[in-house]
Amino acid sequence: MAVENSYIAVMSDSHDNLDNVDIAIKLIKERGIDRVIHLGDVVSPFTLLRFVSAGLKVILIFGNNDGEKIGLKKIADRNGSEVQDPPYVLVIEGKKILMIHGKGSSEETREYVEALARSGSYDVILYGHTHVIDNRFLKDTLILNPGELFGKLSGKASFAILNIRNLDTEIIIL
Repeated sequence: MAVENSYIAVMSDSHDNLDNVDIAIKLIKERGIDRVIHLGDVVSPFTLLRFVSAGLKVILIFGNNDGEKIGLKKIADRNGSEVQDPPYVLVIEGKKILMIHGKGSSEETREYVEALARSGSYDVILYGHTHVIDNRFLKDTLILNPGELFGKLSGKASFAILNIRNLDTEIIIL
C-alpha cells in the first residue's frame, strides 16, 4: 500500500463512543491524514460510517466486541476501506506491520506481543484490547497500542499518529 504522506492514525477500542470518534476524526483531518488503522472494537457499523463519511480510508481488524461483521464490511466497501480478521499483516512503505486485537487477558496479550516482537519478523506490531497505551521498541520492532478511543475504562481517550517512514509515534490524548 502506498500512502500520499507518511502519517497514519492508529486507534483501537472506540466502542461506539461517537463523541470521541468525531473529535478524533477532526484532529486527523486537521493534520491532513487520510488513513486510519483501527485495531478492533469499533462495535457498530454506524461508528465505522463516521470515518468513511469523513473520507478516511480505514483498515479495520475485528476485535472481540465487533459483532455485526457483515454490516462493518458493507460500510467499508463504500470507499475502498478494508475489514479483516486478525491477525492481519500488511506492508506499507516497505515496513512489515502485524495488526492484532488481543489474546486473552491484558497480561496474556502483552506477553504474546512481546514474543512476536522478539521473533524479529515484523517492523511494527500494532495491538489493542488492553485499553492501555504501549509505545516502545523491543529489539528493532515498534510495539504500539494506542490505548482506547472509548475513554471510559482507563479514564483516558487516546489514539496515535504513526510516521511509517521513520516509525516515530505521537500519542494524542483527547
